[in-house]
Amino acid sequence: MGHPVRVALLGLGEVGERFAEHFLEKIQEDHARVEIVAVAHRDPDSPVAMGFRHSEVPVFQDAMEVVSLGPRVDVIFDLTGDPDIRRRLREALQTTHNRHTVIAPEVIAHLLWNFFAEGDLPRSARAGY
Repeated sequence: MGHPVRVALLGLGEVGERFAEHFLEKIQEDHARVEIVAVAHRDPDSPVAMGFRHSEVPVFQDAMEVVSLGPRVDVIFDLTGDPDIRRRLREALQTTHNRHTVIAPEVIAHLLWNFFAEGDLPRSARAGY
């Protein structure tokens, strides 16, 4: 088998925090070959960001810094709810010639949520980052 799917989570607000918690739970319960390799949140001292830091996951305050990880990230979950950040991410991946990393917008998080959680994942109004 190949390497685990390496994921970065951007935006740990209401949507991102709940998604991250359930995502981690499923990774651990199902022994999924998925690894969270970075997170970004505007408040690096928030409890959820501190939890990731404690687990030795790099925490960035600027979501764009995740692009510097290059192909060490397979999927960037953009949970910021900010279309400008998503546009800038696409541009940065293109500028750095990163054809490996894909951006999964919030709608993909909602899709996955339907498979591994009960209840609804909150909808963000640019509050996640």
